[in-house]
Amino acid sequence: MNARVISSLCISLLRAAALLAGAGALLTSPAHAYSGTITFNGKVTAQTCSINGNSAVPVDFTVALPTVSASTLKTPGSTAGRTMFTLQLSACTPTSGNVQAYFESGPTTDTTTGNLILDNISGSADNVQIALLNADGTPIKAGFAPGSQGTNPVSIDATGNATLTYGAQYVAVKGAAQGGTATTRVVYTLVYP
Repeated sequence: MNARVISSLCISLLRAAALLAGAGALLTSPAHAYSGTITFNGKVTAQTCSINGNSAVPVDFTVALPTVSASTLKTPGSTAGRTMFTLQLSACTPTSGNVQAYFESGPTTDTTTGNLILDNISGSADNVQIALLNADGTPIKAGFAPGSQGTNPVSIDATGNATLTYGAQYVAVKGAAQGGTATTRVVYTLVYP
């Protein structure tokens, strides 16, 4: 055979081998090991209630905390200005069972304390958070898992009504409070345990 033909044939074979090797690399699967299975369990219920808050949009409302002196919040953990608020529920179906609020995790929930972090704007109070409470004064840890949050369930009465009573208060964190505005928010969802 002619050297030119052999050379051309060798180049063609090398190209074909390179293409096959590249295709083989694409067709092989990455190495992996089976480590386990994660199972998620939950429940979606047809149970529902209407929320009657204290504003034009019944589900969104504002709780006005009193003005307090920073001197009442001198040490971490000290509290002031406890203010109670309610979620009036009606038209619950079925007219039995329990209901409670679940305070969602978000940018204003402190993942360590479960308190609400104040908006970080000019003129905001320093070393202060807002804590949520049950009607009996026990703390609620907003943003924690449902079983760890600590909200108390309330019975739905025979007419389909329920009143969820909660509280909010200032709490000093990391040191003595410094005066300023205290604004925050939390998203809530009704759950039916």
